[in-house]
Amino acid sequence: MRKLLNTLYITTPDIYLTLKGDTIIVTKEEEQLARVPLLNLEAICTFGYAGASPALMHACASKNIALTFLDRRGRFLARVVGESYGNVVLRKTQYRISDSQTDRLHYAKHFIFGKIANQKWMLERATRENPMRIDVPVFKETSARLSSMLKDVLACTDEESLRGIEGQAALHYFQLFNQLILQQKDDFVYKTRSRRPPLDRVNALLSFTYTLLMKDTAAALENVGLDSYVGFLHTDRPGRQSLALDVMEELRSVVADRFVLKLINKKMVSAQDFIEKENGAVLLTDDARKKFLKYWQERKQETLTHPFLGEKINWGLVPHAQALLLARTIRQDVEQYPPFIWK
Repeated sequence: MRKLLNTLYITTPDIYLTLKGDTIIVTKEEEQLARVPLLNLEAICTFGYAGASPALMHACASKNIALTFLDRRGRFLARVVGESYGNVVLRKTQYRISDSQTDRLHYAKHFIFGKIANQKWMLERATRENPMRIDVPVFKETSARLSSMLKDVLACTDEESLRGIEGQAALHYFQLFNQLILQQKDDFVYKTRSRRPPLDRVNALLSFTYTLLMKDTAAALENVGLDSYVGFLHTDRPGRQSLALDVMEELRSVVADRFVLKLINKKMVSAQDFIEKENGAVLLTDDARKKFLKYWQERKQETLTHPFLGEKINWGLVPHAQALLLARTIRQDVEQYPPFIWK
């Protein structure tokens, strides 16, 4: 259980929430774990819930407190909101930003700045931790190049130029990705990014992890009342959660790429965990996928101190923290959106 930016997150599974007076009673198997006043709460978000009492749902609806239910993997299930809940105003503002080239570029630059800064951090960390196993001068040269691109992002005045900078940064970063693979180098080789379908084991892991991260980010955005399908950087397409793709850009390297490298370098996966289809697609086996999801959930429970908020949270709440900060920026409660930059 954690309170973050006036949102109460229930991350312990099989929790039941009830109401006594103006206080939430948190119980598990009839044992009371905590009492939380409703006062000043803006939202409640539960993961893997056992249930919530009708009295609590009624109180949340009447007090404009959004009560959101997600499954244990973070997938959005449902939300209880009151008749006059202010998400309508938030979404209307989001849509106006999306329709304005100037306004959406402002947000897009923050997403890409965070993405490139985290790619740079990944390379810098490798030079510190494994100087004898990588080409340090090349890593340093690429890191300097990414630093220059960060300045270009801030000076960028149009969307096409921003996408060009983002593409070049990704190219330089992934040119060194294979050197970040330190174990099982014969079985896990990265040459280039392939998506639909993934054509090697590394791409199979990256694609699956990116999909999970996108779903987590979409659930976080829906939880705070934003429309995950209306983006600022990624163009709108039927069925595509463009805003989720926007926000997860800054999280790709430090959340997804780090996780994939950990699986390979710590030998948590092996070549036997993959199958190759007739069309060349490389996929995880059913048993390997279950093992992967277990590792993913364990990773999400590990803790960190959020670089902007200064609060200790688990990694699974990082998309939720960023969604909250984005919503507050759109409401103008925060001056500028702070991307997640890990150091």
